[in-house]
Amino acid sequence: MALQQARDTADVSSDAAPSPSLRSGVCRQLRQMATPRSAVFAAVEVIWASTHVSLYPFGARRPRRGPVGQGYRIEHLSPMQRGMFVSGVAELGTPILLLHGLADNHSIFALLRRGLLRRGFSQVFAMNYSARTTDVRTLAVQLAEEIEAIAQETGYERIHVVAHSLGGVIGRYYVTRLGGDERVHTLVTLGSPHTGTLWAHVAPTPLARQLRPASPLMRELNQPAPGCRTRVVAFWSDTDEAVVPAVNASLEQEGVATTNIRLRGVGHISLPILPSVVHRIARSLTQLDSDGDPTASVTHLSPVT
Repeated sequence: MALQQARDTADVSSDAAPSPSLRSGVCRQLRQMATPRSAVFAAVEVIWASTHVSLYPFGARRPRRGPVGQGYRIEHLSPMQRGMFVSGVAELGTPILLLHGLADNHSIFALLRRGLLRRGFSQVFAMNYSARTTDVRTLAVQLAEEIEAIAQETGYERIHVVAHSLGGVIGRYYVTRLGGDERVHTLVTLGSPHTGTLWAHVAPTPLARQLRPASPLMRELNQPAPGCRTRVVAFWSDTDEAVVPAVNASLEQEGVATTNIRLRGVGHISLPILPSVVHRIARSLTQLDSDGDPTASVTHLSPVT
């Protein structure tokens, strides 16, 4: 059904011309980056990018599952973990799926995954998708299949998705256009071009054309989504070198409850690794809804015997 829905919404018109030029957008971004703080983060970006290159081959392997069903004992946890665990057993048990960006794999989340596990989250999953895929809609269908598999495996009705770059666009298409809000409670996006990026005009590939501002895909994606049950937490940085203009990584969409978190001086690749970002993601995923309900619908918790 999801695949048919994706096919029914295929592009039918040509790409619209970009509004601001690539040159002016890049110049504006460079001015934002010309600060001492940005220079420090640029050095972090270079170091992490170099490290990520060495980790990339390991990310080609099938992502690990779980851990699933590790129980609810707390004597082995740190004081920070115990506090989070006792105050939010249901929230910490809710599965989290990590979704990477374009031309990447799950290795980008090596530090984020470790940080979430250290904070007490017990079920952290990841998935890879092919860089050769040419349509966001096809990738959204793959995401739907992965989430259904996790729901069946864990018994949780709804999960959280943390997505970097293109992964956030895929996640949004799933929850707003394919009914994925029934399965995803919270979608956290890190530097995702929600309204496109001017850099997409440089690459002539079909997928890049979909990421151009005002492309048919972007127009479809940003239509109102009344009644969407998924809340979105969008992290964006004023010096994100991959999203131009950088503010396009923030989100305002009718019908979608969104919290935009602006970061200053952080590079695109650094978004999934900074401890401060990991902490704010963890805090968002343990937060109760405004009416006091847990952040996800969960099955009965069976105690360890």
